[in-house]
Amino acid sequence: MRWFWIDTLVDFESGVRASGVKNVSLAEEYLHDHFPGYPVMPPTLMIEGMAQTAGILVGEARGFAENVILAKVRNAEFNAYARPGDQVQYDATVDVLDDRAGVTSGTIRINGQETGRVDLIFSHIGQAEKPVDVPDHNFVFTRELLSFVDDFRKRSKQGSGGSDER
Repeated sequence: MRWFWIDTLVDFESGVRASGVKNVSLAEEYLHDHFPGYPVMPPTLMIEGMAQTAGILVGEARGFAENVILAKVRNAEFNAYARPGDQVQYDATVDVLDDRAGVTSGTIRINGQETGRVDLIFSHIGQAEKPVDVPDHNFVFTRELLSFVDDFRKRSKQGSGGSDER
């Protein structure tokens, strides 16, 4: 099973910024084991939500030609938990993007209120430099993950999405 920590993209500007949202629901299994009686979305999963949002941004800017791997969490600060019924928004911006890596900075909002920052470094792994144990196919950008960008673009064309400069 693959876990997605974003439900949709709500803003996307190729190579510049992306915003994804996650609606936290009590139907999600992890909430039943994490602090029984006080279900919260752990900050580690919010880091992963930011990594998925920012990773899509970095990967799309390079045409999804390589696997984009989270290499380092430069900074992660949180001052609130997300609980069932909350909406978490991940706002990611590209700081640096070159042939080897992507550096992003991001803000996390819960129900519109800024509650955290997550700054990440991604590594690009193309076929030429991939380690022996890494699959030949692009295992990061699966059809399901790529559908977030496609769905956003379709909504944008219909006039209900945010910006898309591509």
